[in-house]
Amino acid sequence: MPRVTAAAMEFRCRLGTATGEILDGTYTAETEAQLRRDLEQKGLCVLSMRRRGLSGLPALQPPRRRRVASREFIVFNQELAALLRAGMPLVQSLDIVRQRVENPGFKAVLDDVYERVRSGEALSTAFEAQGDLFPGVYTASVLAGEKSGGLEEVLRRYIAYARVISGVRRRTISALVYPGILLLLSLLVVAVIVLQVVPEFGDFYAGMGAELPLATRVLMGVSTTLRETWLAALAATAAVAGALWRWLALPGRRTLLDRLVLSAPAVGSLARKFATSQLARTLATLLGGGIPLVGALDVAARSIGNRHVAEQVAEVSREVREGRSLADSMTARGVFPPVAVRLVEVGESSGALRDMLNSAADFFDEEIETTLSRFMTLIEPVLLVVMGVVIAALLLALYWPMLQLGSVVQ
Repeated sequence: MPRVTAAAMEFRCRLGTATGEILDGTYTAETEAQLRRDLEQKGLCVLSMRRRGLSGLPALQPPRRRRVASREFIVFNQELAALLRAGMPLVQSLDIVRQRVENPGFKAVLDDVYERVRSGEALSTAFEAQGDLFPGVYTASVLAGEKSGGLEEVLRRYIAYARVISGVRRRTISALVYPGILLLLSLLVVAVIVLQVVPEFGDFYAGMGAELPLATRVLMGVSTTLRETWLAALAATAAVAGALWRWLALPGRRTLLDRLVLSAPAVGSLARKFATSQLARTLATLLGGGIPLVGALDVAARSIGNRHVAEQVAEVSREVREGRSLADSMTARGVFPPVAVRLVEVGESSGALRDMLNSAADFFDEEIETTLSRFMTLIEPVLLVVMGVVIAALLLALYWPMLQLGSVVQ
């Protein structure tokens, strides 16, 4: 009987050479694992690999899954690194750790990773097969650890990286929660006064037949207009929000929005510092794991939240690949703070680029924390004063006719 062979499949691959050059191309193989082995035997580093379907179109992908929580993923890597440090084989370590996970979605993912590793795939390949469920910096770091034989050390370096990034993000959100709640309560109090209290006073003053002050008449008119048109206003707001959402879904619109955020007066500086810190921390982590600078820049471009900065990092990667220094390319972009460029320049000239990148990330993390602390110190009393003034003005407009009436009676 003739031997039945599997049908050949096409894969879209991004490869890194030993000299740091990035290659994009389409390759044919029976399985993904076979193609990966063939490319690695040729000395190529597989940065990404996607299967292509009929007519050159990407193969259908399963429904998109939610990313694993940062804290849960950090705990998983801590346990895995501890088992590897104790000398336990990778397959047995994965088997132990996956059984301790309580989240059913995360456990299903780890079960698939475990089966892939047990069947002979590399750990980085198994995680990369999960799509965008895990950060690109993680799969690249694991790949570097597998190549260098220091997987446990790379995992601990990633844990430190994830903790710092998560801490900065958590402090940023915490600093914005209290002002947001205070502003929401202020708007709620104003809405109750305008929509519920003002109409009662309006009926009372209408029975008196007296001429009302201008401020009171304006407040009554605003209240009447809002009560009569609130449904139309709500529908218009929903329509504007839907149109804005569809506009943002168009190609390049989110990048434009991120670019506008960077140019905002107060928020732009904070967003620029956070993106620069994220870039520096990611590059330092990847360089410490043995990833070449060009490959590290490609991964960092995909891991930065601000899309405009990500596009600029991709341009920096292209220029560095062509032979330009990292500091000169960053200066030409005009996006990165001068302090970061200066530290990168010193790191390149002294051969301590990774240390300078870590220093730059620490510097901007401290700047972000200082800015947020100053913001909290100023915004709380400002919101309280504004809220008090607005509510006092509303109450004064309501009670002013009664005060006038009392003075006339006296």
